[in-house]
Amino acid sequence: MSFLQKIGVVPNLEKQPEHDECAIENVSRRSFIKGAGMTGASLVIGVQFSANSLAASKSDEFSPDVFISMDKKGTVTVISHRSEMGQGIRSSLPLLIADEMECDWERVVVEQAIGDAKYGSQNTDGSRSVRRFYVRLKQAGATARTMLQQAAAQVWKVDVDQVTIYNHQAKLNNSNKTLDFAQLGEIAASLPVPDKETLKLKTEAEHRYVGKENMENLDGKAIVTGKAIFGFDVEVTGMKYAVIARPPVVFGKVKSLDDSEAMKVPGVIKIIQMPALSPPAVFNMLGGVAVIAENTWAAIEARKKLKIEWDHGANASYNTKSHEAVFKKALQNPPHTVRNRGDWEQAKSAANKTLTQDYYVAGLAHATMEPPAATAIVTDKGVDVWTCTQTPQSAQRNAMGVMQYPQERAKDVNIHVTLLGGGFGRKSKPDYIAEAVFLAKETGMPIKVQWTREDEIKHGYYHSPSYQRLSATFDKKGAATGWYHSMVNHPIAATFNPNAKQAGSAELGQADMPYDLPNIKILNGESDTFMRIGWVRSVTNINNAFAACSFADEMAYHAGQDPKDYLLQLIGKDQHIDLAKDGYQYGNYGEQASVFPVDTARLKNVIKLVANKAGWGKKLAKGHGMGIAAHRSFCGYIATVVEVSTDNGKVKLENITYAVDSGKVINPDRVRSQMEGAAIFSTSLAFYGEITADNGIVEQGNFHDYEMARMSQIPDIEVHIVNSDEPPAGVGEPGVPPFAPALCNAIFAATGNRYRRLPLKQFGIV
Repeated sequence: MSFLQKIGVVPNLEKQPEHDECAIENVSRRSFIKGAGMTGASLVIGVQFSANSLAASKSDEFSPDVFISMDKKGTVTVISHRSEMGQGIRSSLPLLIADEMECDWERVVVEQAIGDAKYGSQNTDGSRSVRRFYVRLKQAGATARTMLQQAAAQVWKVDVDQVTIYNHQAKLNNSNKTLDFAQLGEIAASLPVPDKETLKLKTEAEHRYVGKENMENLDGKAIVTGKAIFGFDVEVTGMKYAVIARPPVVFGKVKSLDDSEAMKVPGVIKIIQMPALSPPAVFNMLGGVAVIAENTWAAIEARKKLKIEWDHGANASYNTKSHEAVFKKALQNPPHTVRNRGDWEQAKSAANKTLTQDYYVAGLAHATMEPPAATAIVTDKGVDVWTCTQTPQSAQRNAMGVMQYPQERAKDVNIHVTLLGGGFGRKSKPDYIAEAVFLAKETGMPIKVQWTREDEIKHGYYHSPSYQRLSATFDKKGAATGWYHSMVNHPIAATFNPNAKQAGSAELGQADMPYDLPNIKILNGESDTFMRIGWVRSVTNINNAFAACSFADEMAYHAGQDPKDYLLQLIGKDQHIDLAKDGYQYGNYGEQASVFPVDTARLKNVIKLVANKAGWGKKLAKGHGMGIAAHRSFCGYIATVVEVSTDNGKVKLENITYAVDSGKVINPDRVRSQMEGAAIFSTSLAFYGEITADNGIVEQGNFHDYEMARMSQIPDIEVHIVNSDEPPAGVGEPGVPPFAPALCNAIFAATGNRYRRLPLKQFGIV
C-alpha cells in the first residue's frame, strides 16, 4: 500500500472518525461572502473538509480556516489555522499548498487565522498539525492548480491537457504562450470546483518545496530583529496593565484583603477581587486579587503591597516529598491492569532470576520563555482578545463563558493569535485569557493580563511527579521471559474530574512498550491530586520512557551484552504489534492502526542508524561513556545516542545524535530544529527540572531555583532523518522521551553509577 493510499487520497479506506479534527463547518458560499462583505474579482478557495468539497467565489480577501485566496496581482494568501510557537508550522504547512498549486514562493503570503469553530480543530498540540493536514492541504493546492489550468484552457480554447501550470504561470504546451495567475483568477473563480477524487496530486519527484532543504523560516527574521509580535508585545489604544495575586494553594480563597497601601502606588487605577476557583480546575481562573495600573511596574509594585490573608483550603496538606511514600505504597498492589500477556506471576515464580528497580521523575513546569499573556477589549458588540494561545477555540469558549454568551454569539468573540514564545502545552490551557476578559468586562477598559516568571512557575499546570516499578524475569540461559511495569502519578484527568485517581496515561510509553516477551503485565496505581496537572511536551512519555529505556539498559548489563544489541534483541522480529491481543485498546494518538501501526522494523532501523552515525562501539577516552535509547511516540520513531565525559565527579555532555523516522517530511530544517530543541529541553528536565510543594505551595519561583540548561552545556547535535514514504508522523514531542534515559545510560557507561531518579542535580554531578 502506498503512502497516499494509507492517508486517504484514494477511496475505500476506513471512514474517518465522526469528530475529525480537520472537519470544518459547511458554510455556504453565499452566506460566507455575505457575512464577510466581499466584493471584487479574485479566486478564493476554501477547503470544506467535512464535505470533502471546495467552494470558490469572487472576492478580494477572506479569513477562514485553511483557505487559499489570490488577489488581482496574483499574490496567493494562505491562512494558517495552527499556532506558531517555534516549531515552524507557519513555514511548513503552506509549502503543501504552494507546491501543489505551483506557486512562486516569493508571491505567497501567510496570514494567521483567528479562533473559530468553522476551521475545525485549531489545537496546536499532540504533534499532529502535519499528520492531520498533509493530504487535505495538498488537495487544496491541487484544486487551485486544476481550476487555473482549466481557466487557461478556456482562454486558449484548447483541451486542459494542453496546459501546464508551473511557477505561477499557465503554459501552453509546444508554444511560447504563457498566462500569469493574475490573468486567470477571475475566470477560474467562475468555474465549478473539481471533485477531490479527480485531483492529480504531485509525486515526490515533482515536489519543488516539500521535503527540500533550506526552505525559508517565514518568521525567523522578524523574531531575531525584534519585530515579531508575541502575546507580551500587544498594544492597543487605551490599554491598561494587570497582574494578579493568585492563591498560593489551588482552590484557596481570599479570607481578608487590605489594599490601602497598594492603592497609593502611582499609576494604580483599580484593585479587583477575582472569582474564587472551585473544583474542577479545568481551564478556569485561579482567583485572587488583580491590580489594574497604567504600566507594568506600577501593577507589580502594588501587588507586593497587597495585604492578603488566604484560606488555603484542603490542598494545604500536600507535601511532594512525603507524598512519595504514598506513591510507593500505591504500587504494592496496583488495582488497574491495562495490558496483560501470558502469565506474569507464573513467569516470576519459575524465573531463575528476577531484576526489579524503581524509578522516579520529579514534577515539571513548562517554563516557556514567554509567560502567558492576553489582552482583551470588551464592548457592547463583543470581545476581542490578542493572545499567545495554542488553542484559539478553547480560548474563545473560555471568553464566552466569562461573558455568559450563548453559542450563537461565538461570532462576537474574536481570538487574534500572536506568535508564541514557546508553548509545550501550557498555552493550550486558556485560564489567562479568561482573566483578561473578566477584567476588561469589569473595568470597561482594554486590559492586558501579564503573568510574571514567578506566576508561571508557581501557578501553572504541572507534569506530575511519578513513581514506577519495573521487573524482568530471566530463565536459566539468561534470556528474558517477562516484563512488569507499574506506575503511579497525579492523573491529568483530575484537572477535569476531582474524583479521578487512576494514574495516566498508560498509552504514552507504558502500555505500548514494544519488547517481544512472552509475559507482560502493565499496571497503574491510584493517587489523589493536589495541583493543577496538565500535559507538558510529550506528556507521560517523559517518565514512562525514562523508566522503560533505562531498565532495558540495566537488563543488558545483567545479561552481559552490548546495550544496542540487547535492545534490538528485546524488540525482536519485524512486526506490527497488535496491543488488542493483550487486552489493551490502544488510542494510538488518535490515529488508525492500519495507517500508523506500531512497527518494530522502523524502531529497529532508527536504532541501527543512530548507532552507526554516533560511532557506537568505538573506543572512547577514559571517563567517557555512550548511552542509547529508542522510543515511539506520536507515531514517530526516535533513537538517541548521548556521549558524556566525567571530570571530578561532574558530568559533561560531549555529543548528542538523533535518528528520526517521522514518515514523509515537509520541511527537513524544521525537523532538525525540533530535535535540537528537544535535546535542549530534555537536558533542562534531566539535569534540573523539579517542582516541589510544601503545605500545598509550590516552592520554586524563577530560573534560580527552576534551572534551565545553558548554552555552554549543549554540544553539537546531529540529526539524521530517515527518507520515508510513510505517512507524516509527529515531530515536536517525540525527541524528548529517549533523551534522559540515553543520558543516564551514558553516565552509567562512563562511571558505573546508575541514576534512577530525575533530576540529576540532586546527586551533585552537574
